[in-house]
Amino acid sequence: MIEEKGILFILSGPSGVGKGTVRKALFSRDTDLKYSISMTTRQQRPGEKDGVDYFYKTKEAFEALIEQNQLLEYAKYVNNYYGTPRNYVEETLAAGHDVFLEIEVQGALQVKENFPEGVFIFLFPPSLEELKNRIVHRGTESAELVLNRLKEARKEIEMMDAYDYVVVNDHVDLAVEKIQSIIQSEHLKRERIAKQYKQLLEDEL
Repeated sequence: MIEEKGILFILSGPSGVGKGTVRKALFSRDTDLKYSISMTTRQQRPGEKDGVDYFYKTKEAFEALIEQNQLLEYAKYVNNYYGTPRNYVEETLAAGHDVFLEIEVQGALQVKENFPEGVFIFLFPPSLEELKNRIVHRGTESAELVLNRLKEARKEIEMMDAYDYVVVNDHVDLAVEKIQSIIQSEHLKRERIAKQYKQLLEDEL
């Protein structure tokens, strides 16, 4: 019997492309995927559970983990750290579960450096015009901020070469189906299966 390790899938793309919407739609289907729980130094809010919503850490504990290279990526927003704990990801993969991480482009590039064996999926807007509409229709940002976000998005799209797959998010359900196909095909890759069989043969000898 082959014991298959899980695979880390990283969904990323420019701001406003709909990463969160696609991830929620993917997890609303019957899936064995485990969501990558982030770690943070921000205060736990009422109703939130440690190890479910986030792993909550003190600033000192978080900084110690940075020093020990125990985070696949991290960033600081408004005086709080947020990051992806290496241990949780590696233990979940070792237990045979796939782990799914949805993250900004800069964070994904950090993960690629620290965990190159992950599978990187770039969520692409149908067009820059469509991306502009999505950012504008959020209605939460000034014209100047919208322009800055679009410039940033253009730069992020240029980083697409760092990814293994590109999925155009023109329709959420179609994007989810494409991601499910990627997950399935990654498990059928010859290199992964060959590695498992090699282990199986060694165990038999």
